[in-house]
Amino acid sequence: MADDSEVLPQDIAARAAWLYYVGGLRQDQIAQELGISRQRAQRMVARAMAEGLVRVRIDHPIAECLDLERALRRKFGLSRARVAPRLGPGHDALRAIAPFAAPEVERIFREETPKLVGLGTGRTLRAVIEEMQTISAKQHKMVSLIGNVSPDGSASFYEVIMRAADKTGAPHYPMSVPVVARDAEEFAIYRALPHVQALRKLAAQADITIVGIGQMADDAPLFVDGFITEGELKSVQQAGAAGELCGYIFDSDGQYLDHPVNDFMVGCRVPVNDNPVMCIGGGVSKIKALRAALKGNLIDELITDELTAAELISS
Repeated sequence: MADDSEVLPQDIAARAAWLYYVGGLRQDQIAQELGISRQRAQRMVARAMAEGLVRVRIDHPIAECLDLERALRRKFGLSRARVAPRLGPGHDALRAIAPFAAPEVERIFREETPKLVGLGTGRTLRAVIEEMQTISAKQHKMVSLIGNVSPDGSASFYEVIMRAADKTGAPHYPMSVPVVARDAEEFAIYRALPHVQALRKLAAQADITIVGIGQMADDAPLFVDGFITEGELKSVQQAGAAGELCGYIFDSDGQYLDHPVNDFMVGCRVPVNDNPVMCIGGGVSKIKALRAALKGNLIDELITDELTAAELISS
């Protein structure tokens, strides 16, 4: 092996993890292979896991999760439900959901029959896309259902479609306008843009829609990411906001609010047509939003985690 000064620590960690998880070597064997101490080999394997260099997929179904999936389908009339095993107390649900959901999204893009996929945005979907393997899916198309620009003109940090295009090679149609207009005049201008009209027409033909879901508490992504003001957040909360899909806010019955914030959303309201809507999301903060979306039949398929599924079923 080359001198440590010529090799980046992350490279050593990646090689150590490969030997451990794929090669099945013991830590003393890894140390010998890499020319490092056993203690350092142990640290390198741990570092690879901590820095996200290792991605684990479990193909064997877990009985408890299968029971929860059946219960979700029965209770909410879902066409499909998938439940990721819990990681234990203190862990962010997204850490369980993202690697679990990635193969489900890959399955769509591996289909030979061409599909038009409508995509939302946000932290959860971005994490799922990051977990996906790189595949060739040029037979499909993707269209964004929501703008990718903040009110100050900056790009949305959690925009998804461009990263999904990197992973799949599929032709893609991002919606390059603000998520929400500031007033009726701006809204009319954005909606009148030819590319926005074309995208909204294309989105209405989506074969499947894949979205995350946003909570509407004080940590609402729409507010935290700067798309709505604190005053607007308080206003929709007073109007009964429970959650949002692609920026559009709904109440605890899953009915979209008759509110100016919704009136100025530039993108597409979900569902865009009668085809399936796959929602990926979970965690304590998302339960109220998920319960409402399920009650209002806004989604057809759900990928979530074990603890969230159990809470949804018990309520």
